[in-house]
Amino acid sequence: MSVEKYPAAVAMLEEYQQIEADMASAEVLANPDKLRSLSRRYAQLGRVVSRYQKWLQLNQEIADIAEIVALGGEDAELFASELPQLEAARDKAGDDLRDALIPRDPDDLRDVILEVKAGEGGEESALFAGDLVRMYQRYAESKGWVTQILSATATDIGGYKDLQMAIKAKQVPEDPAEGVWSYLKFEAGVHRVQRVPVTETQGRIHTSAAGVLVFAEVDDPGEIEINDNDLRIDVFRSSGPGGQSVNTTDSAVRITHLPTGITVSMQDEKSQIKNRESAMRVLRARLRQLQLEEQAAKEADQRRSQVRTVDRSERVRTYNFPENRISEHRTGFKSHNLDAVLNGYLDDVIHSLREMDENERLQNATENSAS
Repeated sequence: MSVEKYPAAVAMLEEYQQIEADMASAEVLANPDKLRSLSRRYAQLGRVVSRYQKWLQLNQEIADIAEIVALGGEDAELFASELPQLEAARDKAGDDLRDALIPRDPDDLRDVILEVKAGEGGEESALFAGDLVRMYQRYAESKGWVTQILSATATDIGGYKDLQMAIKAKQVPEDPAEGVWSYLKFEAGVHRVQRVPVTETQGRIHTSAAGVLVFAEVDDPGEIEINDNDLRIDVFRSSGPGGQSVNTTDSAVRITHLPTGITVSMQDEKSQIKNRESAMRVLRARLRQLQLEEQAAKEADQRRSQVRTVDRSERVRTYNFPENRISEHRTGFKSHNLDAVLNGYLDDVIHSLREMDENERLQNATENSAS
């Protein structure tokens, strides 16, 4: 069977081999950002290349045995009996290869910057935002990921008005489906809570909401071109809950990207330089997401834009405390283990979203191949 049956796999194998050579070069080894970017692409390609090489190997074995059988002789019948099994294995390898060739989200292996913002519900919403932050921290811990709080505005009774957190894999996974973004990208949207707030004196159930935004982190700053003239950088004195001063120096940083109006503030570090570095990380991630959304709008792509307002009517998930129930509205998934979910057990609900995404990609690939 001709290798021309899978031209995309041939091209990926060539790119895979080139990246393998590039990663061994002194120039790349001296540039951690470039090495990480290449490693991510190498892992993405490896998923296809390994299946393609298995398919090629089985084809070669079938061709070799067919040649022996054609020559005849004492062993011809013995070798011929192996052909059906090898052909079945080759067909299975072809199916696996076709599945691997289904377009994936190219960001699946990226790390994530996750933001949680309190919305409707006042102090109760801020407390719920705190619950979500701890849920994601525990989930990340269960996956072996590392979390870093970049910025947080806490409330007096333990909640968060807003928080920005980086979530990173300790190393680039071999399988793109195991990247941080491949799991957490579905968390973007409005999360609604139904419970009796701690501030409620009459035991009434309240409904409030918190917003979650998820951005794929830019690990190579060269990916996003930012003109220094497009930035307005302000410094100010950090403040904590209630407005009290955290330190006596102007270490907090606010960066405004003038062309888009995107503003990022950081004040958690005592060093102005570190706050600026964190702010630029978030800014690059936001600008990249904006570029992707603009591109998707132009091309009528299937990428869904994230919710930008914390409006309860735009909810993606509901956390019902009286019934210990979690409801994922995009997939219809429901379970009565809310306590476990808030303790970091998100696997089942995220699995339902990943499965929905895979089915959509498979359907789109099938429709495109048929047209």
